[in-house]
Amino acid sequence: MQEILTAGRYWREKFGITVYKIPISLLGFTCPNIDGTVARGGCIFCENESFSPNLEHKQSKKFYLHPTKPENPYLEFQLRQLEAQYRKTKAVLQKKFGAQKFIIYFQSFTNTYAPLDTLRVLYETALSLEDVVGLSIGTRTDSITEETLGYLQKLSKQHEIWVEYGVQSIYDETLTKINRGHDVANLSNILHLTCKTYELNTCAHLIFGLPDETQEMMLQSVQFALEHGVKSLKIHPLYVVKQTALANDFNKGKFIPITEEAYIETLVKALVMVPKEVMIQRVSAGISNDTLLAPLWCGNKHHQMDKIKIALKKENIDY
Repeated sequence: MQEILTAGRYWREKFGITVYKIPISLLGFTCPNIDGTVARGGCIFCENESFSPNLEHKQSKKFYLHPTKPENPYLEFQLRQLEAQYRKTKAVLQKKFGAQKFIIYFQSFTNTYAPLDTLRVLYETALSLEDVVGLSIGTRTDSITEETLGYLQKLSKQHEIWVEYGVQSIYDETLTKINRGHDVANLSNILHLTCKTYELNTCAHLIFGLPDETQEMMLQSVQFALEHGVKSLKIHPLYVVKQTALANDFNKGKFIPITEEAYIETLVKALVMVPKEVMIQRVSAGISNDTLLAPLWCGNKHHQMDKIKIALKKENIDY
């Protein structure tokens, strides 16, 4: 039976010990399709706090970081947040799973969308924390420069460095519908630079069930990411949470979520395509609170995983 290269298996093979990612969410970060640089309102599915388990409270001030604004009045507070969130989650993972080393995952919003001087301080402080072996940086392909890529390449000489891009889809019509703010040409260019020119470990986030996409389109997005040289994938179904533009469409009957059966069928076909050396970090999504509107099957991640594993075993694949 073929084994999927999960994150746990990848870290154990590379480091010989148990390594876990710790998500970090820092106030002050935003996105270019929230602040008006490329669009307003964010992606139609985004109510960002729902993806930010460590973001303790909403930003009260209206200052947001921007790559062209050198000032950062939040830096000292961000550094305190970084260390506090790391130590809190580290203690839990050590006790519950016996975790020994950690990757700090800059998760929420766009974590290269800031002055490089700020990024240097945050990243290097994170790498200096006890038991940290690397970083994983969540961002967008329209929010990173070659200067930043070059800096990350230097860090990667001594540390485990990953760049995680929200690819979502490779179709311009879909990117327009979800208010993404960039096109597929941008995706292709930046993925090539990151994977091939700067040779950085790259993870592509893909969403199945985006408005009006067929199974063939979803699988083409997977193929696109693989052809551009990504070394990891995160795949999850599109679900609807309250206080989003997608929620408005859903409530008006303009959006019908993907079914669990269709999602699992598409996912299995996608994973069959993936080379054995590509790490799969996520194949499901769950949100167990009252912000979830649909589909209701996304309310139980464990139930999803049980069904996914059963479907994969029929293809002789062990997750």
